[in-house]
Amino acid sequence: MGVFDVPTQFLLEAVAKDLKEKKTVHEPAFAPFVKTGAQAERAPQDPDWYYMRCASVMYRVLKDGPVGTESLRSYYGGRKNRGAKPHKHYKAGGKIIRLALQQLEKSGLLKKGEKGGRTITPAGQKYLNAMSKIALETSKTYVKKKRVFKKGSKTDSDVNTALKRGKKEGEDKKDDKKNKKEEGGK
Repeated sequence: MGVFDVPTQFLLEAVAKDLKEKKTVHEPAFAPFVKTGAQAERAPQDPDWYYMRCASVMYRVLKDGPVGTESLRSYYGGRKNRGAKPHKHYKAGGKIIRLALQQLEKSGLLKKGEKGGRTITPAGQKYLNAMSKIALETSKTYVKKKRVFKKGSKTDSDVNTALKRGKKEGEDKKDDKKNKKEEGGK
């Protein structure tokens, strides 16, 4: 079972949970108060967002090869709402990403590349493969729960077809009357 055989959401949640429980990565003191970048309006609402970011950084290093802080800043950046002016892309904060890379490197999951940037170590690859097995089990239970709710009754299908048309039942007749009045008045 490989890392790319599992839905990313479940893999990242499993890795973040494991990083927190084993204390492989320590959340910095400023984490509850800081925004993730200039484009963000508020700090993240999830109290464990730092562990999720570390897991995501590790996944990005695996997927994209040797990457540095700047390329990760561009990836985690986003669109800033500047009021009446057009939106503009802003990079994410570098301190959070740099600290995550340093802590993952210190724990032996990442290493510095020959030409710069960080790459994943064999221990890091093994760790992600082990986490992917856990994530696969989680995803299977999630899919089973979702399938129960996908079965709809006949009334659900009637509501869905009405929504697809964009009008409630009986609105077609009202619109026809309005159109006839407008045409007659001209």
